[in-house]
Amino acid sequence: QQQQPQPVTVEDCADKGYSVVTVRCRDRPKLLFDTVCTLTDMEYVVFHATVFAEGPEAHQEYYIRHMDGCPVSSEGERQRLVHCLEAAIRRRNSEGIRLELCCEDRVGLLSDVTRIFRENGLSVARAEVATRGSKAVNTFYVTDASGGAVQSQTIEAVRAAIGQSILRVKDEVYPKASPTAPAPESGRLSSLGSLVRSRSEKFLYNLGLIKSCS
Repeated sequence: QQQQPQPVTVEDCADKGYSVVTVRCRDRPKLLFDTVCTLTDMEYVVFHATVFAEGPEAHQEYYIRHMDGCPVSSEGERQRLVHCLEAAIRRRNSEGIRLELCCEDRVGLLSDVTRIFRENGLSVARAEVATRGSKAVNTFYVTDASGGAVQSQTIEAVRAAIGQSILRVKDEVYPKASPTAPAPESGRLSSLGSLVRSRSEKFLYNLGLIKSCS
């Protein structure tokens, strides 16, 4: 049986004095942002990076050193770096908002509920359906159509359509809408999530903490 490749590897590039970090995993929104922030939080400087995506897979390669100019120097440090980057990859891979529906069971109830979800742009990542006597007790884990977090006003619209007393939010982790929030400044790390726009285009990018290796 073919062994699955590791999502994160760290190798030495002795002739250049860098450590080479390679990330291969399923692409998702803000993956680039999360991996670069992890590297900078750990006080590594990225001197060169190549990022591209093919189909659903993302490929990221970083040439890094410590802020003092030294590459990764021990196996313990290498394992810590791998562990932190793997945690960053998993960071936003949640099942979504958990909604619990409790009401009198009836024919067509599940169909009606999922139709309202679809009409409001929600996708059901997982569902647990049960009955207790005459009651339907259903749990839905929902995301937006792209698998991301759901805005609070969308959840409230769904609850209004289904019934606020019977559909309850159990995990209130959705982001609050902020239409008046200022746009991020050009070149800031917060804009990195929008860098990978083409699934087949390979490109180099430069930002404040990435230095030219020329």
